[in-house]
Amino acid sequence: MTILIPQPELSEGHIDDYDAKELVLDGGFVVPNKTEAFDAPEINSFGNSFRDYNAESERQKTVEEFYRQQHINQSYDYVMRMREEYGKLDKAVMSIWECCELLNDVVDDSDPDLDEPQIQHLLQSAEAIRKDYPNEDWLHLTALIHDLGKVLLLPQFGHLPQWAVVGDTFPLGCAFDESNVHHKYFTDNPDFKNPAYSTKNGIYKEGCGLDNVVISWGHDDYMYLVAKENGTTLPHAALFIIRYHSLYPLHKAGAYKHLMNKEDEEDLKWLNIFNKYDLYSKSKVLVDVDEVKPYYQSLIKKYFTEKLRW
Repeated sequence: MTILIPQPELSEGHIDDYDAKELVLDGGFVVPNKTEAFDAPEINSFGNSFRDYNAESERQKTVEEFYRQQHINQSYDYVMRMREEYGKLDKAVMSIWECCELLNDVVDDSDPDLDEPQIQHLLQSAEAIRKDYPNEDWLHLTALIHDLGKVLLLPQFGHLPQWAVVGDTFPLGCAFDESNVHHKYFTDNPDFKNPAYSTKNGIYKEGCGLDNVVISWGHDDYMYLVAKENGTTLPHAALFIIRYHSLYPLHKAGAYKHLMNKEDEEDLKWLNIFNKYDLYSKSKVLVDVDEVKPYYQSLIKKYFTEKLRW
């Protein structure tokens, strides 16, 4: 059954809620320019630039080894097997908040900017967006749940290796763009020498739409499947953010845009807004979970059923 969900729009009334001096992006999207708005820091909690994959540190060595394994093992056939297996949604039945609490046990080895439990990253992102976009409650909730798929690292979800769950994502079935982090390790991927996958378009047609492109397997695609198949009423832009927020070659380097369609282009505007908060809100200053929990539970009730299949 197909469910049609209205897309969020930034109306003239929404824009009027902000000061006249605010920066207005293409399509009417507004980034607040108020003094109290979220201000992206220049360095991460380790004292390095954000997403600096060349900085010398023990953390960086862990990150590079992660990408070596990811680039070697994430092949087209592997992703198709994982989507079939986890698309069954037979691993657990639980609420969104129960899943959030499971992330207390998860640390992302691919992240050069944070080594705190993942639930703190979710709340830091959501609270920063909530401050700047108080009327977009769907975006607050999207920030809270966007990384919940990282439960794939836990034993009850298969205890998948880090390279199969986290890190930047990338399309399979076409050439690996050089903007991918640590691109050199793709040479040992079984798809690298496959003639069908070695061209810019590969097995796809230009403008086919990202929904028709196979993306490396991980927490993004898993959480997208969970939300979609459990009948969430979040708008399509929210599902786009969840599914492609780790596709940094696209939304940071502009790679693979030739595969996008018109709907992707509109949703990408929301993802670019979200990305600022996803990346730069990572901090050692922790959010008081008990204080904000009632608000996010109200949003979960609004956009999801009480229990979901995972």
